[in-house]
Amino acid sequence: MSREPRVTGPDPHPTLPTQWPRKSGPNPADPATRWAQSVRAVLDEAARTLTEAGVASPRVDAEELLAHALGVRRAALASGTGPEPAALQRFSALVEQRAERVPLQHLTGVAGFRYLELSVGPGVFVPRPETELLTGWAIDRLRDVPAPMVADLCAGSGAIALSIAHEVPAADVYAVELDPMAVAWARRNADQRAGAGDRPITLVEADAADAHVLAEYDGMLDAVVMNPPYVPDDAVVDREVAEHDPPLALYGGPDGLSVVRRLIDRAAHLLQAGGILGIEHADLQGEALPAEVAADGRFADVEDHRDLNDRPRFTTATRR
Repeated sequence: MSREPRVTGPDPHPTLPTQWPRKSGPNPADPATRWAQSVRAVLDEAARTLTEAGVASPRVDAEELLAHALGVRRAALASGTGPEPAALQRFSALVEQRAERVPLQHLTGVAGFRYLELSVGPGVFVPRPETELLTGWAIDRLRDVPAPMVADLCAGSGAIALSIAHEVPAADVYAVELDPMAVAWARRNADQRAGAGDRPITLVEADAADAHVLAEYDGMLDAVVMNPPYVPDDAVVDREVAEHDPPLALYGGPDGLSVVRRLIDRAAHLLQAGGILGIEHADLQGEALPAEVAADGRFADVEDHRDLNDRPRFTTATRR
C-alpha cells in the first residue's frame, strides 16, 4: 500500500528487527529487565508499522501476534528468557500480513467469544465482541427455563450456539448455517466443545429462512437468536471485512434488512408463545429493525438495545 513520503526525518518504514535489541554497556541489566526492554522495543516497532497501515488497534494486535509467534499467552510477554530467532521471524511475517489488513484472528487462528476460544479462518465470519451482548441477553433469560430449546440462525462459526450450550447446559441448541465453508468451521468448533464436555449442538446446513428447516419444531422453541447478514449492499466497510469476511455473512440487500425480514417470519413460526427473539443489527438500523419486528404483528415487548459504545446494536421481542 502506497504512503505519502516524508521529506525529512528517519525512515518511516524501518524493517522489523530479526534479533532482539540488546542493551549495551559494561553493566548489563538482569535477564528479566533485558527481556522487558526487548519486548517493548519490538512491540513499539510493530505497533508503528500497524499504525501506518491503518490498523485500528495496533498495540494490542502487535502483542497478540508476538504472543502467538512465541506460543504463549499475551499476559506472559512480561516475562521470559529470550526467544529463538525463528520466533522473531514468524512475528515479523505476521506483522507484515496484518499490515496488509489480514484479520488478526485469521493469523492467530482463534477468536475469543465470551468464555470460549473458537477456531476461525478464511471462509467464516469472525465473531465480534458486540455479539457477546446479544448472546448474554439470551443466556440470562434461558438459565431458569427447564430444558430450553434454542435456535441460532445464520450461525457462522457457531459462536452464539456454542456459548449458549456452554453456559446453559440443559439447553437443546440448533445452529443453522447456509455457507458450506462456515459450516465446516462451526463443525470443527462444535466437535472441540463437545470434546471439552459441553452438550453437543445440532448443526444444520441449510437456508435458515426456509420454511422446511427445523419445521418439526415449529411452535416449540423457547428462543431464536441470530446475527444475520445486515450490511447494506452499497456500504463501505473496513478492508478486513471487505476482503476477508464471506459476503454471504455480510450483505443483506439495499437496506440491509432483506434477509432479516425472512428470518423474522421464520422465527415467528419456530417460537412458542412467550418465546424470545434476539436479532443483531447495524447501528443505523436501531429504528428500522424494531419497526420490522413490530409490523410482523406476532411479537410483543419489542425493544432495542445499545452496545458498550452506546450505539443501537440488537432488537429483542417476545412471541405473542
